[in-house]
Amino acid sequence: MAETQSLQYTPRDFKSDQEVRWCPGCGDHAVLNAVQKALSELGIPKEKFAFISGIGCSSRFPYYMDTYGFHGIHGRAAAIATGVKTANPDLSVWEITGDGDALAIGGNHFIHAIRRNIDINLILFNNEIYGLTKGQYSPTSEKGIVTKTSPFGSVEEPFSVGELVIGAKGKFFARTVDANVALSTQIYIEAARHKGTSVIEVLQNCVIFNDGVHEVVTGKEVRDDRTIILKHGEPMIFGKNNDKGLVLDGLKLKVVKIGENGITKDDLIIHDAYEANPGIQYILANMKYPDFPVALGVIRSVPGNTYETDVENQIEKVRKDSKIKCMDDLLASGSTWKVE
Repeated sequence: MAETQSLQYTPRDFKSDQEVRWCPGCGDHAVLNAVQKALSELGIPKEKFAFISGIGCSSRFPYYMDTYGFHGIHGRAAAIATGVKTANPDLSVWEITGDGDALAIGGNHFIHAIRRNIDINLILFNNEIYGLTKGQYSPTSEKGIVTKTSPFGSVEEPFSVGELVIGAKGKFFARTVDANVALSTQIYIEAARHKGTSVIEVLQNCVIFNDGVHEVVTGKEVRDDRTIILKHGEPMIFGKNNDKGLVLDGLKLKVVKIGENGITKDDLIIHDAYEANPGIQYILANMKYPDFPVALGVIRSVPGNTYETDVENQIEKVRKDSKIKCMDDLLASGSTWKVE
């Protein structure tokens, strides 16, 4: 899709005239602001954007964007987005979904959109709860969580979004935090410029039904020591004093402190988001506190053929090679007879 760099937009150009009806303090507000900032910097005409959603609090998103949009049914956003992009590859298609919408009823659509590598940008709001339907546990809820549908504690193991994406042959996976608008904006820009399915997991807070679910790693006082913002080509370093890092210990990652046991910055792993082999990226996507910092930023970004391009190329080849060029050719082909 060609970009028009001469276009000058501001975030306000992408705000609709609809009242934003999320709860005060909901992390969705910050995601909306970051997306509008990102779109204003892409240089793409407004009429080229399409926002597709399923069902859930996050899925109100298309109403708040001054772009084309489609509010679908539960779990089917990926299927609709696939159709939109395949029918009109020139569009910049964004799917807005939640952990319940995408990973429960929409799980098959989610993994197959990724497997096909359709050039859509999928933002997955992960608050580890069903918010719109008032607080049931979701596929990403921690085991043991007490909710309205698990009054004695959930006995299910949660999905890891990054693990699921990479396992489905995903080419682009990133993670951000709702309140970090600057990081989110940059990730959305990178996702939009990536050709293929881009999945961005947002650690998002539901102030009503799961307030503070990510606070153990995203809280202001602890986030520097419990998260690591990965940047391609730079050493994996974190900590309030930038004195911690990650090294490869055999086939595993290990947290070290710079200056102890002779460890220097030169010993740390350099992040390679463009490495086709997903081994290290898989480990990074699955890191969890307290053993490791939670990885933020673009974890994986590799090229690959996109579904809609392959479809277009196939159609072009079939048209070129086929003896049937029009309806008359079709009707006169195969076993035909004439009625006198």
